[in-house]
Order: sequence, then structure tokens, then C-alpha cells
Amino acid sequence: MNSIDWIVLLGTLFFIVAYGVYKNRQQQDLNSYLKGGNTAHWWTIGLSVMATQASAITFLSTPGQAYEDGMRFIQFYFGLPLAIIILSITFIPIYYKLKVYTAYEFLENRFDLKTRLLAAFLFLVQRGLAAGITIYAPAIILSNVLGWPLFYTNLLIGTLVIIYTVSGGTKAVSQTQKQQMAVILVGMVVAFGFLIHYLPPQVGFSEAMNIADHMGRLNPITFDFDPNDRYNIWLGLLGGFFLAMSYFGTDQSQVQRYLSGSSITQSRMGLIFNAILKIPMQFFILLVGVLVFVFYQFEQPPAFFNRPAMEELRSMEDYREELSQLEGKQGLIFREKSEILNQWGQFNAEEKSSYGEQLRAYDQEMKGIRVEIGQLYKQAKPKAEPKDTDYIFISFILDYLPYGLTGLLLAVIFSAAMSSTASELNALASTSIVDFYKRVFKKDDESINYVFVSRMATLFWGLLAIAFASFASMVDNLIQAVNILGSLFYGTILGIFLVAFYLKKIRGNSVFVSAIISESIVLFLFFYTEIGYLWFNVIGCLLVIFLSAIFEMLSAKKQENR
Repeated sequence: MNSIDWIVLLGTLFFIVAYGVYKNRQQQDLNSYLKGGNTAHWWTIGLSVMATQASAITFLSTPGQAYEDGMRFIQFYFGLPLAIIILSITFIPIYYKLKVYTAYEFLENRFDLKTRLLAAFLFLVQRGLAAGITIYAPAIILSNVLGWPLFYTNLLIGTLVIIYTVSGGTKAVSQTQKQQMAVILVGMVVAFGFLIHYLPPQVGFSEAMNIADHMGRLNPITFDFDPNDRYNIWLGLLGGFFLAMSYFGTDQSQVQRYLSGSSITQSRMGLIFNAILKIPMQFFILLVGVLVFVFYQFEQPPAFFNRPAMEELRSMEDYREELSQLEGKQGLIFREKSEILNQWGQFNAEEKSSYGEQLRAYDQEMKGIRVEIGQLYKQAKPKAEPKDTDYIFISFILDYLPYGLTGLLLAVIFSAAMSSTASELNALASTSIVDFYKRVFKKDDESINYVFVSRMATLFWGLLAIAFASFASMVDNLIQAVNILGSLFYGTILGIFLVAFYLKKIRGNSVFVSAIISESIVLFLFFYTEIGYLWFNVIGCLLVIFLSAIFEMLSAKKQENR
């Protein structure tokens, strides 16, 4: 990075923060601070909802996911549109009718206080941890590639978010997310354009897709049913549906975005806007990852994308020779593969099919070398994470984009981290104040300045997220880590809400006990089985519904026998 990149990066970040503080510097009451005064239009809601989802993990990890595994991850979102339609018809009108600040207020009206607090507590645990990962994910990679200490990178991202979220509340989050989404979309389109430009003259876009297809990267739909497979159409439709229902219907970080709407219609349109654009946006990000893969078929890729790890290994005398041998082997495979690819346009369909098998074999060999280097790094540093998937896209950015555009793409990553973290902190503060502090500890005490207390709660959760990010450890793939964490809790929370909305005869005690049992079973399955994580959304939700019905039936029989 040179001075132009730093100007673009820092200028973009500080403009967003300053804009958020300036536009929303005066928030006089709780409704303005937590719900933005109910003035948001559908396009603001839609962009805010998308920006909340589009964390830095999306732009760091998703292209790497496509590089490794192709387009299969897109199936994760197939259940989303149907979920949005159901939520728009059922959940949104009830939330507006009750004039709630949080989704969990509804549960007390329907059941009792302990059920409300249980659902709110599960949300705080899940989203509090996720906020730390949202900060940590880009920080660990940016600190490595830029040479910054991890703690200071975490601190920079967290502090920037805290400044405008504490000062402006929900309205500041929504306003800044429009600018952040603009930066994100422009940055990704620029990256896409340069990838096309960098392909060899004889390889156009269609030829690049043909190569990707023959090498197993154009595989957006998988019809094979396998409960242990994380990505297939059945799991995407069913598990993705339950996850989207819970995320958009019961997660306060999303509910708060559309509760700020000026009317039910504006909130519905904002959510539907997201349902229409979310899958194409994710498809495009995955396509960028596929193009990065094709680009590295013609340009020799690093033997291991985690550059700081490679530099550490080269500096260790015990591992230097073995690393050199692996790099030499990778170079030899690349040259053999290049001989085939340089003639690709001359092959007929049958020859492409035959050579495609050979290319896939070369690809597996090169992937195996990356695994070996990762294991070597793990051997040298036992506490290190040996995978480098999340470094693939940022390696391309730093190595091949021109000055200025590198800064822009890094601004995309920072902006995405800030947008999703801001929504999480805002939602965590709302739930803490409305569902616990205001309801349990200081019941509608007019002497309390709840806006000030909400700001302090936002600050508390922000500092806690920074602290958690500073002590977190890397995982195999960051985009999966966040979705796994959500899946552990979302199913149980959704089950509580579905019983509340649709099973009117079931009472609070039955749901409360069922939710605790269901969450315990989900956690047990996560730690002791190999079930694909999206199934936890289905299992948790159906367990709550089923057990609630059983317990209510037993309770009714017990009453009859008295």
C-alpha cells in the first residue's frame, strides 16, 4: 500500500463516521434513539438490512469459499424469499400494532416475563459473541497483511463503530449503512472488472466460466441429499428458511432495522427489497471468487495465501528446506497445468471434458500442497490456524489491484465490518435496556434518562466486543463460523415465536421448559455429532414446538385429574 491507498482508506472511513455523528447528533428521547423516530423509508430499511448482513466476513470469506468449493454456498440463501413473505404478512403487523421496541416484548404479552427474558438472553449471548467475531474476522487478516498489531486493529474498527453508534443510535446506523453499502457495491464491481481485464487475451468471460465449470467451480445447485453436507438444495430450502425466519423475525439486529420504518408498508417493502436483491448479491460475490480462481489458473498463485505465515516459515531454519521443496513441487504442477490451459480454446467439447478431469487432478494436488504447508505452519506454531481460505481474496487485492483501488477494497472490508457491528451493538443495547434494565430493574422510572443509559449500554457492548475479538481464535472459515453460531440459537428462538404466533392454546410454562430442553439438545448435537449446522435451525425450532405441545397436553391432563 502507498500513500494514495491510505488516503482512500482513511478518508472513506472517517467520512462515514463524521457523517453519522453530524446527521444524528441530537437524540432527545428513547423512541428517536432506538427506533429512529419511525421515519425510515423502504430504501433506507432495505439497504440497512442488507448492510447488517453483509459483514466484512462476507467479503473476505465468501470469495475464498468459492475459490475452494465453487458456487454451492449460494444454496444457503434459497429459503430466504419465502421466509420474508411470511414475516411481512404475519410478524411485522403485530410488532407495529403492539408498538414494541424489541421483538421480545411481544413474548411477555403472549406468555410471561420469564419467557421474554429467556429469548432475550439467548439473543444477547448469540449476538454478543457474533459482534466479537464480526470485529475479529477482518482484524486478524488485516493485521497480518498490513503488519498491524491485532489489538490495535480490533480497537480501530470497534472505536470507529462506537463513536457514531453511541452518538446517533438507530438513525445513525441506518444513515451510515447507505454510504457503506455504496462503498461495498462499487468496490466489488471494480474488483470484478479488473479480474475480467487481467484474464489472458484469448480467455473471455464465457471461456473463463467454461474453465471454472470443467474444474468443478460452477456448481450452484446440488440435489444430492446428505444430512452431513453443509450445502445442498434441500438443506438450503429448509434449513435456510428456518434460519431466515429466525434471523429476520426474531433477531433484534434485524427487527430494529424495520421497526424504524414510517409505516407497515415501508417496513414490508424494505424487507422485500432485501429478499429480491440478497441472492443476486451473494451470487455476484461468489462469482468474483470463481474469477479469482480462474485468474490463478493463468497466474501462479502463492503456495500458501497467508503471506505472514509463509514469511515466518521461511525465517525458521528447521522448516525452510521442506517449505522450499513444497513450493518447487507447486511450481512444477502449475507449469504442467498451464500447458493444457494455454491450448484450451483449441479443444473440442470431448477434449475439454477429458482434459477437465486432468485439470481437477492438478487442482487437488495444489490444494494438497496448501494443506501440507498449513500443517507445517501448525507444527511450527501449534496455536496457529493452518487454513488460508480467508486470505485468498485479500491476497489478490494487495498483489494485483492498482494504487488507490487497493485502498478502496480495504475500505469495503472495513465498511462492512463497521456496518454489521453497528447494527449488532445497537440491537444489544436495545435489548439490554428495554427487556432487562427498563423492565426488571428500573420499571418505567421517569427520573431515569433512558437515552443516556442506552448510550452507556452501547458503549459497554462495544468494549465487550472489542475485548472478545482480542482474545478470539481463528476458525476454519469465518463465514461459516458466524452462520454456525447463529444456527446454535436461532432455531430455539424461532420455535418460541412460532408457538407464540400460531399455537394460541400453549402457555408460557410449557414453552419456557421446552426452549431450555431444545437448546440443550442442539448444543449436544453440535459438540458430539457431524450434522450440517443448518439443520440445527430446523431441529431447535421443531423441538420447541413439539415439546411445548406435549407439555401443555400433560399440564391440561394434570389439571383435569385434580
